Amino acid sequence: MNIVLTGSGNVATVLGKKIQIAGHDILQVAGRNETACAELGALLKCPFTINWSFINQHADLYIIAIADAALEHIHKRLNLDKKIVVHTAGSVSKEVLHKVSKNYGVLYPLQSLRKEKELLPEIPFLIDANSNDTIALLQDFAESISGNVQVADDETRKKIHLAAVLVNNFTNHLYALAERYCEDEHLDFKMLLPLIEETAERIKLASPKDIQTGPAVRSDDSTIKAHLQLLNHHPHLKKLYEQFTENIYKMYHK
Repeated sequence: MNIVLTGSGNVATVLGKKIQIAGHDILQVAGRNETACAELGALLKCPFTINWSFINQHADLYIIAIADAALEHIHKRLNLDKKIVVHTAGSVSKEVLHKVSKNYGVLYPLQSLRKEKELLPEIPFLIDANSNDTIALLQDFAESISGNVQVADDETRKKIHLAAVLVNNFTNHLYALAERYCEDEHLDFKMLLPLIEETAERIKLASPKDIQTGPAVRSDDSTIKAHLQLLNHHPHLKKLYEQFTENIYKMYHK
């Protein structure tokens, strides 16, 4: 397929690489930041534009990979008649594109993407569109770059996006808190990396509920009390420890 890619950030860059590896042609990169668009155009070996009036009109698919907030106003800058247009946001309705084209949808990459990484990650895709024909085309396209593609309406996508925040953003915040705790207590955070990796490997094979470990599961009150005492000088972390301990205890000791 011939693709026009709108955007020049993490999502646009990683998708652009994946799309080209799959054998599709990127006709053009479009966006607002001239430097970023020029860099991405050079990387993908295609022309770029920062003038929306000059967007190539001959593509089979237009992928809008821009910030969620900017999608609300995209119809004021882009009109593609009957061309197939998709955005890449997880929690934004496909209907935000209904004034851009008569054929529109969503191509949501369920992955944390960083353009600096050389190794491209596996990316599951959730797709949707305003017609069955467009869904079928998007499915064929998505399956050419991923082995994990599912059709998901706006409500389903919002729910999986929420789950993604829990497992990715919230978990990473806990890592950040643990790292700061280690720094404050003069400990080596990197000693925890094998433990983090082992837990991630285990949940590939079993339910997280079935592999839970720790003092709350064991009802080990003496260890819990000792931990809380250690956290007296870290009140924010102590509160989180108490909340997580209570939640884990309730799940395993009804």
